[in-house]
Amino acid sequence: MESSSSGSCPQGTVYHWFVLFAVWLCGSQHVLSQKTPLEPKDKFLLSDPPIGLFDPIEISPSVLPHNANPVEPLSPMYPNYTSYDPVLTGKCHVNFSALSYMMDKTASDCSIPLAPLVADVICCPQVNSLMNIFQATYGAGNNTLVLNQASANACFSDVMSILASKGANTNIPELCTLRPSNLTDASCPVKDISTFEKIVNVSKLLDACSDVDPLKECCRPVCQPAIVEAAVHISSGGANMFGSSSISGSDAGINVVSDCKGVVHSWLSMKLSSEESNTAFRVLSGCKVNKVCPLEFDDPSSVVKACGKASSSTPSCCGALHSYIATRQKQIFVTNLQAINCATMFGSMLQKAGVSNDIYELCDIDLKDFSLQGKVTFQV
Repeated sequence: MESSSSGSCPQGTVYHWFVLFAVWLCGSQHVLSQKTPLEPKDKFLLSDPPIGLFDPIEISPSVLPHNANPVEPLSPMYPNYTSYDPVLTGKCHVNFSALSYMMDKTASDCSIPLAPLVADVICCPQVNSLMNIFQATYGAGNNTLVLNQASANACFSDVMSILASKGANTNIPELCTLRPSNLTDASCPVKDISTFEKIVNVSKLLDACSDVDPLKECCRPVCQPAIVEAAVHISSGGANMFGSSSISGSDAGINVVSDCKGVVHSWLSMKLSSEESNTAFRVLSGCKVNKVCPLEFDDPSSVVKACGKASSSTPSCCGALHSYIATRQKQIFVTNLQAINCATMFGSMLQKAGVSNDIYELCDIDLKDFSLQGKVTFQV
């Protein structure tokens, strides 16, 4: 029995290893069979991932909005016009390359087809901001805040030529009432940096205007009164701004203060970056623009006649109202805040003329009806 038992051990061991080998073989075949369905997808892997796959992603400068020659065309909202090399006078000694971003932005905001429609709310505020920043760029190296008349004539011509070469409307001077004298601020007695900084509390001025809040400035202004205070102060040559006889309410006195505000703007542009200056000036322009309604509401007799006794949404009343407002909205681009003023003013006119019902509600009139942009569509 012992010999029989000992002789069966090797056979059992061989049998045991044979079973393990068979299980392993089946498992190996099973693994291979699981890999097979993935092999067809391998043909889409053109190459191994490059070395440095997880390095920082580099953003091409071409995606920046101020790139003059984008690889891809801009969207229809911002048409890309063919630029050309402008012919300059050669008498304006300023580094225009330092102003390229501002030039591009101004040309975009004053493009050929849009400038007449957005003159008051977009184009002209941007052009005025450019002029302020240009004055600062020109005078930064020679202690001056303004240009003399000869330089102003040459530089004004060059600036307009460069803007036109970038697709801007050539009628900007007429649209925005601009002249070379805007660069001279001729009637202001203070024209140099050192005198300005001796007379004006520059730290107070800079604190007020270095970070203009677009929401608060129009309601509780901080920068605007600081600019006016500085302008009034330098217009009197540093005399007491409340006791000086030169700060009268005459037209001459008002013109002097106006020119001195230009000098203050130029000084601020020297102390702030061009982007900070532009943002501040655009906010200040927006506060001024949004105070009034730029639309002209003349002779609404057709609306008064059709809606004088309207008690419901009658076709004749609503037709007359929509037709009248449609002719107004084509006059000029208006902001939402301007649209509120326009709707209020026109409603008051109708009430005084005898229209007692709320025809805005009856005829489904809202703010977008007073604004041209509410009706604009783009064909792509």
